[in-house]
Amino acid sequence: MRENGRMANLTLVYGMRLLPADEVAEVSEAPIKLKNGNEARVTMHVLEGSREQIEAQLKLSLDAFFDLYPEI
Repeated sequence: MRENGRMANLTLVYGMRLLPADEVAEVSEAPIKLKNGNEARVTMHVLEGSREQIEAQLKLSLDAFFDLYPEI
């Protein structure tokens, strides 16, 4: 992930939407089209609870996500 000894520029792709918990039936991957013609997929995640619970879970998830990429 490095270019010429420097860290490459990155793009974090994410989306959020609040819906009533009892209305969600299914969540799928979201497609991403890359400039080189390839496609990638983003795994969608579901967090449920009160505002405070969702915020706490989101912060933990974000920390865990970046732990997967120690080189950045």
